[in-house]
Amino acid sequence: MPTPRNPRRPGGLRPSASAGTGERPARPRAGAKPRTGKPRPLPGSEHRKPRVTGGRPSATFDRKPRPSTTRAAKPERVVERPRAKVEVAKPAPRELGPLTNSQKRYLRGLAHDLKPVILVGQKGVTESLLAELDAALSFHELIKVKLAEDDREARKSSIEQIRASSSSEIIQTIGKVACFYRRNPDRAQFSLPR
Repeated sequence: MPTPRNPRRPGGLRPSASAGTGERPARPRAGAKPRTGKPRPLPGSEHRKPRVTGGRPSATFDRKPRPSTTRAAKPERVVERPRAKVEVAKPAPRELGPLTNSQKRYLRGLAHDLKPVILVGQKGVTESLLAELDAALSFHELIKVKLAEDDREARKSSIEQIRASSSSEIIQTIGKVACFYRRNPDRAQFSLPR
């Protein structure tokens, strides 16, 4: 009976280990480890690692003997000394005059991602709007204001009126949006460059 073809050798026949005897070749036992080429250590040989147990050390373990005390040890006196309060001096906020060009450039970069907080409607600049603007400037320091007026001159006058009443600085105006900055002396959020 011919042996089946070997898929690795097209056209060739697979050589049989038991050719003509009718016996199958011996297979390795199930659970046997594959041979790695390293000889296994013999039982009881010095190649085996010593077994480590987690027992307590024996009496011959090197342990310092406790000194025998005949007198009772005096308790240490605990003296509480008053600690002086150390106050870390915070740098005094620098009084800012008009903003320099580099400071305005820095604030323009910060204001780029902001959304308008105050919307000036058709009624224009009112007292309630100025109160809301003052609260927003105190909290945020840097805000955007959107104006609904279509006339350029009317927008310019509204922006100047807002700046004068809130004592803030105009950082930038683009179309109907203006950015205002007023430093909060109690908690400054931005450290401006020089």
